[in-house]
Amino acid sequence: MSPHKKNIALLTLVTLLLTGYTVSAQDSVVIHLWKNGAPGFENKKDEPEQAKDWWVKNIHNPSVTIYPASKENNSGTAILICPGGGFQNLVFNSEGVEVAKYFNSIGITAFILKYRLFRRDSVLYNPSHVKQDVFRAMRLVKSLAGQYAVDSNKIGVMGFSAGGEVAGWVSYHFTDKNYVNPDAIDQLSSKPAFQVLIYPGPLVVPDSVAFNSPSTFLLAANDDVCCSEPVVKLLQMHRQSKVPVEVHIYAKGNHAFNMGKRSTLLSIKAWPARMKEWLIDNGWLSIKN
Repeated sequence: MSPHKKNIALLTLVTLLLTGYTVSAQDSVVIHLWKNGAPGFENKKDEPEQAKDWWVKNIHNPSVTIYPASKENNSGTAILICPGGGFQNLVFNSEGVEVAKYFNSIGITAFILKYRLFRRDSVLYNPSHVKQDVFRAMRLVKSLAGQYAVDSNKIGVMGFSAGGEVAGWVSYHFTDKNYVNPDAIDQLSSKPAFQVLIYPGPLVVPDSVAFNSPSTFLLAANDDVCCSEPVVKLLQMHRQSKVPVEVHIYAKGNHAFNMGKRSTLLSIKAWPARMKEWLIDNGWLSIKN
């Protein structure tokens, strides 16, 4: 075995020891970001989540749910998905599971992040805790790249609405450490290779976009009173910093159209195809996928 492969195998073993993992009935794998619970909140790690219909809440032990691409179709690309929900809950099915299954269909391994909800649990959490979650999640995904036949240089991040804010925090502030009690996983870079922001909330907009920020795909509807303006601002900032960006602003669609399945608008129904084209054009995906 080559030294590089030995390092990958060792880091994967360390990851499993540091986090622990469980396998669900749906062949997805759940790995908690920290084995003993979120730092400073270890006493809440065994408190059960609450889930019903479209939402998940009461998240105190952040995790990623992994949907691997099939061996036959694996492109070597992976993506960390941050569902929305206004930091009150997570829209886990339509902005998490459905998204992951779409990515699997085109050969991309998907990791869905369950992050802490600072607006629901404001006595406990604030945005800094969510930032810890997404930074740790990106590093964790990179540590697992070898196990899932993923190229660690082809791992992106995606977010919807409030999840777009979460994704943007790791994309625009990747030089921040954002960890406590660092371990082997925290030695990895948190910078995504690319990002996809779908109707991201206003907290996504940074003071500036660094010249080495990830290539970005932005999408929203013009009649979205919440989240079309952040897309326009980010477009201007990317252009000023000469960071590659593609933007789609649809005339109608409002907010929270997810993957477009329930919309009556053809443009909204078809938006995932525009994202796939962007992934191919930028080398994250091959045409055969």
